[in-house]
Amino acid sequence: MLDDAIELAKDAMEGAKERLGNELARVRAGRASPALLDSVRVDNYGSMVPLNQVATVSAADARLLVVKPWDRNMVVMIEKAIINGGLGLNPSSDGVVVRVPIPPLTGERRRDLVRDAKDCGENAKISIRQGRRDANDLLKEAEKSKDISEDDLKRGLEKVQELTDRFVKDVDDVLKKKESEIIDD
Repeated sequence: MLDDAIELAKDAMEGAKERLGNELARVRAGRASPALLDSVRVDNYGSMVPLNQVATVSAADARLLVVKPWDRNMVVMIEKAIINGGLGLNPSSDGVVVRVPIPPLTGERRRDLVRDAKDCGENAKISIRQGRRDANDLLKEAEKSKDISEDDLKRGLEKVQELTDRFVKDVDDVLKKKESEIIDD
């Protein structure tokens, strides 16, 4: 029972950390990254699909993304989807590929991005604490129903707290790295 609770907490915390990594990959740091367009959805013959299901996205250089659709008829739809994606990007096409220049960041925009990254980090910490709470509840229930001893409960609570502290520190480290990436770019 003790191992189950710790495994439950670890799974929840790893999931939160992974989600944070995915969210931060979308936060633009002034550099072209194909992950920047992951949230863009394209109308593909009546159904909305992720951009990477209708085209190849690559970074041509530090300030330019190139989107090469598998079907030339999708160029206009892809261009519209990127414009309407709320990313503040202005794509252009030559009928074959869509080029997406990444504009340099202003000081105010950098501060906004740092704030967004911190919000993502806080959400990850909330998920980590929820994982801790679930594991602690499981341990307390097991102790109440006499499945584990009081000593096992204490040991389990300590292990879960150590796990929580480690994952919160990891989140802080990831955020610090992303913040310096945004500001120093």
